[in-house]
Amino acid sequence: MIWNEHYECMEREELRKLQGARVSAMVERVYNTVPFYRKKLQDAGMEPGDITTIDDLKKLPFTTKQDLRDNYPFGLFTLPQADIVRLHASSGTTGKSTVVGYTHNDIQMWSEVVARSLTMAGVGKTDIIQVAYGYGLFTGGLGLHYGAEKVGASVIPISGGNTKKQLQLMEDFGSTVIACTPSYAAYLGEALVEEKIDRRNLKLKAGVFGAEPWTEEMRTQIEQLLGIKAYDIYGLSEIIGPGVSMECHCQKGMHIFEDHFIPEIINPETGVVLPYGELGELVFTPATKEAMPLIRYRTRDLTRLHADKCECGRTLVRMEKCVGRSDDMLIIRGVNVFPSQVESVLLEMSETKPHYLLVVDRENNLDILEIQVEIEEQFFSDEIKELEGLRQRIKANIASVLGISATIRLVEPGTIERSMGKAQRVVDKRKLK
Repeated sequence: MIWNEHYECMEREELRKLQGARVSAMVERVYNTVPFYRKKLQDAGMEPGDITTIDDLKKLPFTTKQDLRDNYPFGLFTLPQADIVRLHASSGTTGKSTVVGYTHNDIQMWSEVVARSLTMAGVGKTDIIQVAYGYGLFTGGLGLHYGAEKVGASVIPISGGNTKKQLQLMEDFGSTVIACTPSYAAYLGEALVEEKIDRRNLKLKAGVFGAEPWTEEMRTQIEQLLGIKAYDIYGLSEIIGPGVSMECHCQKGMHIFEDHFIPEIINPETGVVLPYGELGELVFTPATKEAMPLIRYRTRDLTRLHADKCECGRTLVRMEKCVGRSDDMLIIRGVNVFPSQVESVLLEMSETKPHYLLVVDRENNLDILEIQVEIEEQFFSDEIKELEGLRQRIKANIASVLGISATIRLVEPGTIERSMGKAQRVVDKRKLK
């Protein structure tokens, strides 16, 4: 089933013309209403009339998260406060939050793209969707909520946390879809076992998971724990929130709703646009957003784009799962390391749980990496020899993937702190010294 066949299955050339028209109009609007962008374009020797087709997009300067912080709180808004009906903000741990605003039309557009997303996961009027993303300034909860209501599903706005209540409502209300972060989904699956709840008593059929990177191995584990089909959803508050892209049932990448969000892949070092299929940094231009459209926003997420037509019939470009971030990437002894690489190794091993922590430190001017790994209870033996053998196997597997040696510390189940939102995977002590 396709929610909006006209836009989701549009011929590529027709889509490009639509994108060109929308970008041209958006650039003219921000030039005339946002002093920051007017100066940025003038400094680049450009004016709105220079942008006439989608091919001109690459001429425009980039926008970064720092630009949003420098213009905190409302400096990038194109409209007066009276036209803004919603404010969201990131939960950044350093510096100022990034604030985003929405008009009534922005909220309607957001609901539309989330409705498209949920339809890809088979969600319809007869479903009961339990939204366990955080509500509030975080865009996850309300984003999924409005889209679910648009498709006509019944929404349980439980937000994150309160795991026992989550499980109770799954049983009592007959939830058919769960929406949350993948790490929390894995935690819910573990809690099912701990609370001795028979999974066959649940009506769950699908999960919509996003807001943090996760691997195919973690997908398999979540599907086994909860007895569902797990779908990947992608979004970021600076662009709209969840619903920028979503997997269809083919699960060969996430379809980007290109009539609203125009994607590019660039070399993160040079800014040069890369062709389809090459790994690089994802850049978005939300061409139809009214309150705060951004020109070529650098997401820092690393992925690839594929433009061939999907078996589902949609013609929209697909993005692969993000393999990490260009700014959060760890460089250890000259080697680029992403937490997702470690997760992939651990989840291929039956003895390990999907909970781990990377601790990076520096001793005698040398970077060291310790990986704390939770072990399944049945494998946590008192036999030192058995544990040492397991530790050495993990160490060897990690080294073969990362290309560097790491210290492996095995810990008991439940040792690593659980998160009801985005999981903290890295502690970089080098930044504290």
